[in-house]
Amino acid sequence: MKITFLGATRTVTGSNFLIETNDKKFLVDCGLYQGQDKEILLNSEDFMFTPSDIDFMLLTHAHIDHSGRIPKLYKDGYRGPIYATKATVDLCSIMLPDSGYIQESEVDWLNRKRMREGKHPVDALYTAQDAIDSQVLFEPVEYDEEIQLTPFIRVRFNEAGHMLGSAIIEVWVTEDGEEQKIVFSGDLGNDHIPLLRHPSRIEEADILVMETTYGDRDHINKDDKAGEFLQIVSKTLEQGGNVVIPSFAVGRTQEILYELQKSKQSEDPEFRREFDEVMEAPVYVDSPLATSATEVFLRNLNVLDEEVQQDIKDGKKPLDFPDLRFTTSVEESRALNEHANQSIIISASGMCEVGRIKHHLKHNLWRHDSTILFVGYQAVGTLGRKIVDGAKMVKIFGEEISVNANIKYIESFSGHADRSDLLAFVDNFRTKPKQVFLVHGEEEAQLSFSDLLYDMFKLKVEIPYRGDVYELTPNRYSKVGEIKSNNEYKYARLELLERLSTLREEIEDMSIMINDDLKRENSDKKVSELTEKIKELEKQIVEIIDKQDDNN
Repeated sequence: MKITFLGATRTVTGSNFLIETNDKKFLVDCGLYQGQDKEILLNSEDFMFTPSDIDFMLLTHAHIDHSGRIPKLYKDGYRGPIYATKATVDLCSIMLPDSGYIQESEVDWLNRKRMREGKHPVDALYTAQDAIDSQVLFEPVEYDEEIQLTPFIRVRFNEAGHMLGSAIIEVWVTEDGEEQKIVFSGDLGNDHIPLLRHPSRIEEADILVMETTYGDRDHINKDDKAGEFLQIVSKTLEQGGNVVIPSFAVGRTQEILYELQKSKQSEDPEFRREFDEVMEAPVYVDSPLATSATEVFLRNLNVLDEEVQQDIKDGKKPLDFPDLRFTTSVEESRALNEHANQSIIISASGMCEVGRIKHHLKHNLWRHDSTILFVGYQAVGTLGRKIVDGAKMVKIFGEEISVNANIKYIESFSGHADRSDLLAFVDNFRTKPKQVFLVHGEEEAQLSFSDLLYDMFKLKVEIPYRGDVYELTPNRYSKVGEIKSNNEYKYARLELLERLSTLREEIEDMSIMINDDLKRENSDKKVSELTEKIKELEKQIVEIIDKQDDNN
């Protein structure tokens, strides 16, 4: 058996793995890349395999970084089955067409720009219709049920607790009379999200392919995230601003609503005051997906936490809110930015890369009285990550926007397991895996978690690069090759452009700081030192340009 790592390698998006046995080829996940330009370019690249040669696919969950290239896979000739839990199938039926619509909208905007520049138009990665057409491939499966896909391959989907329908997938492969078990963790859930069930315990595996999004840290204030949320929101409302929450329309939105509903049981008077104040504020869920996604939740009650199921059976509405308003049309969304004040606006996308959230950021980032509240992971290179990391100025729709709003990040609302949860997942294995592959994490987090796995469990760990091929036999797990992209030269240039972009942003931040000093009329001897360093940097840049001109 061989496994080729084609995505989510030393990064958190683009999940995609190819497994080859003696007589079958199958995929686990086929997600979109998000974040940095050099990664987004991978979305339009040809697959590193022939789609029509793939026998079947296993999908861990519906988030776009795991499912988002399925319509492209279909468009490029794949016609095999896609096995996923029923809830995942239901969610993909609304999320993938929405992604297709976004692809079309983005390329439409790009082509208008290209036409003005005299360039030829380009095609969308896929269309909403491509996504709709790909739905015929999906085959729903039940949790905890072993399925014999071929005489030599069987699988089982287990609760991952990350989002509705998310799964840890166990795969048993028999070759030459010997069986091996490989476990794909998918994205593991945060045990402190009350809406979903806890991740299943897996007790044995030969090979573990494991996510490491938060492999280097724990979520803080896990048990008081509702209190922290209310305090931030209450303060913002009191000063007349809006609270803008970049959030995935599917999952996080419903979890926040449920968390707030559960929190009203507190008897602390200050907590109650803040709770009542927030309950009186209008809450806008600005996403065409959100209403459909909530309906999917209600159609899949059996996979929700037992307490939530009981609440619904008792006639309660745990996913409702006193002044909850869903905006579905573009016109309704625009009206929010013209009229909404002292409001809570929950809008996708969660990393601020596409969708309506960019409009709300444009209208609220510059406001001193507003708050941008992040409740999910922000990948490197995304607009959300730049804001969280403290950018003083960001570009939205080609316009420079000052970041004056209060920026907050409650990591404990994240749907991802933190370091302690990840370690507990591994600790639950009675028979520890002989080989662990770490995926879906930034390199720093993966290196940190790899050290922990060795120190605590003496496990053999690999952190693969994209295209790495490993042979997995009962007695040997080793890298046997790598597949190179045809666009490596493009990535090197894109990385250079990204470094220049970062440098430009840092220089802009420096300009803002110096302007602030001028306003305060401060004199500082360090200014002259900084001036000399800037002159030296300017000289080096000129030298680089001169050398480049000579080479051309």
